[in-house]
Amino acid sequence: MANLKALVKDTAIYGLSSIVGRFLNYLLVPLYTHYMPKASGDYGVSTNMYAYTALIFVLLTFGMETTLFRFANDEREKPDTVFSTGFSVILGLTALFLLTVFLFIGPISDSLGYAAHPDYLLMMAVVVSLDALQALPFSLLRFQHRAVRFAWLKLLFIFLNIGLNVFYFVVLGKTSVFYVFFINLLCTGIITFFFIPDLLRVHWKFDAGLLRRMLSYSWPILLLGVVGILNQVADKIIFPMVYPDKQAANVELGVYGSCVKIAMIMALITQAFRYAYEPIVFAKAKDDDKSEYYASAMKYFLIFTLLAFLCVVAYMPLLQYILGEEYREGLRVVPIVMVAEIMMGIYFNLSFWYKLIDRTIFGALFSLAGCVVLVAVNLWGIPRYGYMACAWGGVAGYGTAMLLSYFAGQRLNPIPYPIRSMAGYALTCALLYWLLTLIPSDWPVLLRACAGTVPVLTFAAIIYKSEKRRG
Repeated sequence: MANLKALVKDTAIYGLSSIVGRFLNYLLVPLYTHYMPKASGDYGVSTNMYAYTALIFVLLTFGMETTLFRFANDEREKPDTVFSTGFSVILGLTALFLLTVFLFIGPISDSLGYAAHPDYLLMMAVVVSLDALQALPFSLLRFQHRAVRFAWLKLLFIFLNIGLNVFYFVVLGKTSVFYVFFINLLCTGIITFFFIPDLLRVHWKFDAGLLRRMLSYSWPILLLGVVGILNQVADKIIFPMVYPDKQAANVELGVYGSCVKIAMIMALITQAFRYAYEPIVFAKAKDDDKSEYYASAMKYFLIFTLLAFLCVVAYMPLLQYILGEEYREGLRVVPIVMVAEIMMGIYFNLSFWYKLIDRTIFGALFSLAGCVVLVAVNLWGIPRYGYMACAWGGVAGYGTAMLLSYFAGQRLNPIPYPIRSMAGYALTCALLYWLLTLIPSDWPVLLRACAGTVPVLTFAAIIYKSEKRRG
């Protein structure tokens, strides 16, 4: 019970910083979609570039975030030595990456379609490198349960980022994506500076034997991370490559990328849950009631995400105004992307069975299978159906990985998930979603939002009565 209370407390802090931060970042969506014209394709360029940096971030961190929790919780290891050894890996990879980019910026820019703007690539290369160097210090804060400092640094970045974006786009009237990348670089550099006191408190010691054990554990997590992030960003990387109209590719990608932002409430919830849940899972592994704890956490995660799904759909008549009018044509992807994110969250919850028994290769294989499915759907579907194929590709990919992980886990390390009650909640949510789609689109906005509240409250009441009855 104490662990569950700690999970709730830390999730609240991490969640608050993530929720407030994501809400404030939503302010950038109307900013960009109003000040960067759809026809310019600049929002599509931003979407494409951040997809690449997300993939590179995973490569540079090399699975060391999860590896830190695994080895720092080992009574035979010293946390500072684990941190120092893991940080050396990231530092070396980051230095090699930056050297490569700066030496070969011309060919790289040409191959990615940014021959006219190598400055975009240079700025984002430095940004992703600094982000990678921050990753393990942020993980150390989570290991030390310093959630307040973690949240403070995350929010500081967001406030700086938003303030500078408002200044450049609103006050100075800029309209180019160049300023998006420049501001990100400036803010990331400032946050990196604030980690200096934390790094000075570390007792630095490199352990070659520990490094071998950590790399043996982390490389499957790296592979898992690569295919996992590809599940999230492959559509945004592939889209400009295979969309039939090359001139319109960035325009259409901008529409898709902006609408996906609304669906990211699910990614937000999963991220907040992960920050709090991951350190506790490894600490909880020694307890006798760990299986019941994991099963309960999964159920309540699903309940919360289903409720969030209904809230977003119900209040879409209001949420649509986050986007500039030119970009709203893509809102039909939002429910589909949210379903994919729920599946991804379930898959994350399921993933701990193989992490706890040091069989992380399973996670890599499951994610690889999901990634193959996602890429196949995108390659086949984008030329035919545009960005709708991107949305359904996510459902297909995450669904594949989720089912493979569940069935393998129940054979090799079974956990008594309450499948019947979870399936009942999912079916109830699906029925209420169908009812929401029946609300006439020509009703006034406030009336549609009020009508959407009824299914949301109905679902909340069903959950309350059902969980109360189960005691």
